[in-house]
Amino acid sequence: MVGLQAPPAAASPTEAAERVGPRDWRRLAAALSSRSTLYRPRDSNYPPLALPFNHRYAGIHPAGIVACATTRDVCAAVRWARAVGLPAVPRSGLGHNYAGYSSTTGLLLNMARMKSIAVTPLPGARSRTRTYGPIKVTHDAGTVTVGAGVTNGDLHPLLENQGMFVPTGRCPTVGVAGLVLGGGIGFSDKMFGLTCDRLVSTTVVLADGRVVEASQDSHADLFWACRGGAGNNFGVNTSFTFQYEQFQGNVGFYQLRWSLDSVVPVMAAAQRIAVNTLDDKRFHLRVGIGTHGLARDQIRANANVNAIGQFYGSLGELHAILAPLLAIGTAEERARNNESVREVTPGQASVLLSATTPVDQFAAKSAVLTSRTLLTDKQIGAAAEKLLEWPGSGNEDGAGFAMFALGGEINQAPPDATAFVHRNAVFIFAAETSWADYDPPHVETANLRWHREFYYDIFGNTPPEQSYQNFPDPTLKDWRRAYYGANYDRLVRVKRKYDPTDFFSYPQGIGT
Repeated sequence: MVGLQAPPAAASPTEAAERVGPRDWRRLAAALSSRSTLYRPRDSNYPPLALPFNHRYAGIHPAGIVACATTRDVCAAVRWARAVGLPAVPRSGLGHNYAGYSSTTGLLLNMARMKSIAVTPLPGARSRTRTYGPIKVTHDAGTVTVGAGVTNGDLHPLLENQGMFVPTGRCPTVGVAGLVLGGGIGFSDKMFGLTCDRLVSTTVVLADGRVVEASQDSHADLFWACRGGAGNNFGVNTSFTFQYEQFQGNVGFYQLRWSLDSVVPVMAAAQRIAVNTLDDKRFHLRVGIGTHGLARDQIRANANVNAIGQFYGSLGELHAILAPLLAIGTAEERARNNESVREVTPGQASVLLSATTPVDQFAAKSAVLTSRTLLTDKQIGAAAEKLLEWPGSGNEDGAGFAMFALGGEINQAPPDATAFVHRNAVFIFAAETSWADYDPPHVETANLRWHREFYYDIFGNTPPEQSYQNFPDPTLKDWRRAYYGANYDRLVRVKRKYDPTDFFSYPQGIGT
């Protein structure tokens, strides 16, 4: 087994890759299982595997890509990369990392072939069945173990066809691995906790190629760090075991929309509702503003304020909660919004609530809002005014902000119970802008300038102290405390124990 020697300090990943010879690459290929494949830049299948989801980082080209099929393949790849002095970076799903941290000029470990899903029902779990209006939920009905290549979309059929559910995000193509390692918000996190809160154990390949099982009873410090400490910090996680819920019945669903004229009353009402239902784990809300288009008249016409969510309870209760929002807007808007409130199956809700993160190229900045830092009418007005000044792009995803409600089960855990520290918040706020691959360079420049100004117009020189680690912002200065708060020092200790030579490293990596 290769020891824990560090890669040559003086060599950049690109320089190191140039020193790796054909014999080295053949040795790597020979070490892999028959179901795994090594791709080099001249291979026809290399370009789509090298391309990250956020095309801003499409210029980062791996020296090689291993499509891993087993944990042993990951071990072999990590040991080889260390021996030749290359970094090894895992990528689950399509590489959604907002800041491009799932890209590398070294060895990219593509986990997409590790798609296994194994369900283990828990005997006697029916005693924990509870009824919430029109739905029955068997809490902690069993466990489901998934490979590192499983995406949110891969788990949705379990809910649609078998009534089994693990809290995941709304974007179908996002890998569960990246989601859980950074926390994992979604439309059922208030009810069942974050994705990381449902984690029972995880298999991790360490920097020296060893494999460990991290759980509450084994490598508990690593298990703690894997629940919110973000990916590519402590090792390569190859599988995850979660507790799942069993559903029978329907949930409440709503999807509301207004013109931007109503932005101040809508956002004020939505924030009051979020505060009033902070401890009501049954109710979830996402509210935001947005627009898209190229020309000024298109941007103005498309600007809107919107809200979407679900509820584990009766429609009467849901209507009562939403009443302040349903009373806002034109007669046409009120009628349409009232009509959107309806009962659906949990499987239908997962489809209705799903949406992709921005495609092509995009930038994001986040903030964690507590009851003391909710948006004022002045901030909301400034955001709406700036939205209408968006420079436009050819990307249909456009620009704006979204606020994802927290509370419920999330906030029941102490801040140091897991590495995810944001346990006293009302919302996670995300400001985004996007542009198309075919847009000229000046469009990107204008979008990035607008994005900085948009965030500044809302928060000024004193933005909220905390940000969401799964929405990484490469321009964030005090990212250590913003992402991890008081948990950061403990994360560094875990890092030094399991990856003492900082083999797994990136600009905002633990210990950097």
